[in-house]
Parts: sequence; C-alpha cells; structure tokens
Amino acid sequence: MAISKTFSAASIRDAYSAGQRSFGENYVQEGVEKITELADLDLDWHFTGPLQSNKSRQVAARFAWVHAIDRLKIAQRLSDARGSHLPELNVCIQVNLSGEPTKSGAAAREVGALARSVSVLPRLKLRGLTTIPEPCNDVARPRVRFAELRRLLETLNTEGLGLDTLSMGMSSDLEAAILEGATIVRVGTAIFGSRSAADRASQ
Repeated sequence: MAISKTFSAASIRDAYSAGQRSFGENYVQEGVEKITELADLDLDWHFTGPLQSNKSRQVAARFAWVHAIDRLKIAQRLSDARGSHLPELNVCIQVNLSGEPTKSGAAAREVGALARSVSVLPRLKLRGLTTIPEPCNDVARPRVRFAELRRLLETLNTEGLGLDTLSMGMSSDLEAAILEGATIVRVGTAIFGSRSAADRASQ
C-alpha cells in the first residue's frame, strides 16, 4: 500500500502508471478530495489514520479499507454508514502494543473482545490487525512488535475468526514486517520520496 498523504493526485497518477493500485490516506478531507479527483482510475483506497466519529460516514462511503479501528463505537458507526450497494468495508483493528499513551490503538488485552464484537457487525468484514511500533534506536525492536502482532492474530484465529491480514511495516522496517508475516506494508517515502518540511509542518 502506497501511503500518499500530503502527496498530490498527480503523484498518485504517476504511481498508478507504474503499476501501483492500493493507496493509503491519513486525513479524511484530503483523502476524499483525491478519491474524487482520481475517480477515473481503478484504485483501492485505504484509510490509515485515526478516525473521529464525526468523519466515519465519509470514510464508510468512499474507502475500501479502514486500518485504524480501536474501539467498538467507531466500528458501529462505519457499519451503520456503509451503503448496502457497496461491498463490505474491510477493517483492521489497530493494536497499541507499546502502550504509548499518545498513540491510537486498542490494548492487546482488549483485542479479543473487540474483534469478536466487530466481526458480527453488518456491512463490515474484519480482515486482521495492524500496529505501528514505537520509535526507537534498536533496529531489532520493530520485529519483536511484529511478532507479537502475528501471535495475537494466530490466537484470534484459534477462536475461528478467520483473519487473513497483518497490516504492519513501513519504508524503514518493511523487511522485518514481511519476515513476521505482513500481508500489507505501508510504503510512502520509498515510493514518493520525503515530504518537504513545509508539508510536514502543515500536518
């Protein structure tokens, strides 16, 4: 999945021309604008950022995937808002394995109950789990977190949930994520290049 936040629709067209089809956006309004502008292309749009309840309707209507379910209220709102004329909305539960208070995601101990509740909601298809490791200087640390997420998914599947997606890894640690079973990696910098300081400041 190419993380295209802050990059232009023209950049996405270039990536599409090179064969890329899945794109991730972190900000609802920016993502919806790009989806509208690029409606002539057959793209698979993923919402990867934290989702506020009041933005859930737009996301449910315009995206194919949501990677940041961290509480049942958000999942219920997406379920209610997903049109019956659309395919089921693919969702992943975001897990905060490091326990960072400023990071979105459910605690690992909460994931089982949340997954069981989300899995029965209409118009949603629970696909798997996602995580973003804490920043650190230890290059081995991300793989430890990715292994924890894989084991958590395996545990859920022993309960019959049938999850098939591990959404984890970015440009800097995608090799470790793949070694631990990632099925979706988030690649932004390695595809589009670094965002400018002005772009970063605006976000």
